[in-house]
Amino acid sequence: MSFYFSSLGTIIPRILGQTGKRYHDQFCAFTLTHLVVGTGSSSSLASLHYKAQSHNYIGCVSKFDHTCSFPVMEEETHNNLGFLYEQEEQVKEYSKELDVAVRAVQMACSLCQTIQDKLISRTNHQVHSKDDNSPVTVADWSVQAIVSWILSECLGRENISIVAEEDVQTLSKANASELLEAVVETVNQCLSKAAQFGVQKPKTALSTSEVLEIISRCNSIGGPNGRFWVLDPVDGTLGFVRGDQYAVALALIEDGEVVLGVLGCPNYPMRKEWLSYQNRYHRIISKLTPPNSETWNKGCVLYAKKGSGKAWMQPLIHGNNKFLWPNNAKQVCVSSIDNPALATFCEPVEKANSSHSFTAGLAHSVGLRKQPLRVYSMVKYAAIARGDAEVFMKFARSGYKEKIWDHAAGVIIIQEAGGMVTDAGGRPLDFSKGVYVEGLDRGIVACSGGKLHEKIIEAVDASWGSSSL
Repeated sequence: MSFYFSSLGTIIPRILGQTGKRYHDQFCAFTLTHLVVGTGSSSSLASLHYKAQSHNYIGCVSKFDHTCSFPVMEEETHNNLGFLYEQEEQVKEYSKELDVAVRAVQMACSLCQTIQDKLISRTNHQVHSKDDNSPVTVADWSVQAIVSWILSECLGRENISIVAEEDVQTLSKANASELLEAVVETVNQCLSKAAQFGVQKPKTALSTSEVLEIISRCNSIGGPNGRFWVLDPVDGTLGFVRGDQYAVALALIEDGEVVLGVLGCPNYPMRKEWLSYQNRYHRIISKLTPPNSETWNKGCVLYAKKGSGKAWMQPLIHGNNKFLWPNNAKQVCVSSIDNPALATFCEPVEKANSSHSFTAGLAHSVGLRKQPLRVYSMVKYAAIARGDAEVFMKFARSGYKEKIWDHAAGVIIIQEAGGMVTDAGGRPLDFSKGVYVEGLDRGIVACSGGKLHEKIIEAVDASWGSSSL
């Protein structure tokens, strides 16, 4: 028996006799995104590549694919076929969706980097709010359009339902013409580079009405049934406008459970110690450091799918480089540190929706001795999944409600990387109740392991009565 190993790690059996001759004439070959059925012994990787292209799918057998063969007994072949095909079905579940989602987030990050660079070069002052015509709002709308377009084109428009923060009615108002014009221009500039990410670009530039229609697809309200995507186009507004940390977050939810998550972190430094430095220092260091994979400003995309037990990280595409799956991806795992004195904990930068004083008290009672790592956006989730931090705590002030797009992608990535995310009562976060995380018990606790998590939950119970939250 020989196997084709696809670049997603999929195993496809082809039945051979002990002598190496073809045993059956029909075989199956799984590419990155779909199944190709072929006949004849002369089929090769090249012909499979051709068949993948002829079906107009993104995926194809890449240079990472290879064949390895070894003799087996004929009866063993028959006995093992059922097991192997069962494994194949498990491996490929959501693989197409994940492949498309990663490409969409890669493109979105590229778009955001372009806008952020222009913003930083033009502005010396800090922007504190998201005004209708601010660059960050252009990024919000444009990312929403790009992600919606790619998901629809690659997975079928009829299959796409998206929960997202922005409402298309805002762009349709008479006083939003300048914003709408900027969004349409930005979207078309990004889509003109689609081939770089392995996606076929539109034959002509999208019109204003087409861009509005694409964004209007982001009108799902979520819920307990069916399948929908959850998108936060620019998570961490202040981080974005200050040239600091922000994230593009995309998750797929099916029947109320997150089944895959992709987290783009364009400014995530590859060295842990640079996470806590101020942006101006980041930019100085980046200019003095050779442009290799260890520089802070390369950025990365993290992703995982439910039940895989693995989370992955790949670098962002830069310059004229082309996206080729798996794009130098490497597996990431949570830290093994379970001693609170050695652990690093994260919390939101903004005080408006998180109590720093309460988390400081918790940290002291648990034995967390390091200064908190205050990071914008879902980069905090990425830090734990990568093993750069061990704890994330968020306890919102009374009246604040957590939204599903602020957590869905990060939660599944941490879980598949080996960590835990619950509310302060130890219960899983509920993504089945619409746009809000309903029924949340006091706050959110994410940890690299069970021991730290248990200590923090116990400390919350012991100190909550004396808090003002």
